[in-house]
Amino acid sequence: MALSGLGATPARAPTGLCIPILMPCGSTPPKPTPPPAPSPAAPTPPKPGSPARPTPGGGTTNPTPGPTTAPAPAAPDRPAPTFTLPAAQLTGSSISFSGLQSVSLVTVPLADGSTAPVLKLAADEITIDDFHLTVRKSTGPMLVTDSGRMELHGHVQVYVDSVTATLLNGSPLTLGASTPPPDGLLPPALLRVDLGLVGVTADSISLIPSHQQLK
Repeated sequence: MALSGLGATPARAPTGLCIPILMPCGSTPPKPTPPPAPSPAAPTPPKPGSPARPTPGGGTTNPTPGPTTAPAPAAPDRPAPTFTLPAAQLTGSSISFSGLQSVSLVTVPLADGSTAPVLKLAADEITIDDFHLTVRKSTGPMLVTDSGRMELHGHVQVYVDSVTATLLNGSPLTLGASTPPPDGLLPPALLRVDLGLVGVTADSISLIPSHQQLK
């Protein structure tokens, strides 16, 4: 059942919202488990009697690797539905989280059989005020959805490829698949939110009120 404009009556989706059209998300087809990556070869120990590398201050040392700042590789999100791209553009005056569990980097399946890296926000509840969603395709009209408030309740999982917002102290926040939050968390509320929305799943999705139009 697709979400549709119902005036002042909340519009509800059964469990999921997929992009580029507002509809229940498809199920993910089973995929074969890839073979484990080969373990890197252990370094060859020095031959007996070989001198260790000297240091300027005397003594010897072995080389040590420098710090790594790259994010951990994205892991497949096995329960995720099958999504489509490009991502829709979702804006709101504010977003608030209740029971935020994690913000993680995952890969999700796409309708064309490929996968895409996204940020997955898992929470008990998410509320977006002044909700505005623009869905574009490569050709044809845009689908625009406006609502005073979007409410997501129960086992909420939001999949995005970009996040820009303002913290409550006025500082800017920018996140993406290549720049996830280092601690895997977000503040309980953000202002002036702009999300690249790939899809949403939740026990209850409501828009109060809602209006849709093609442009």
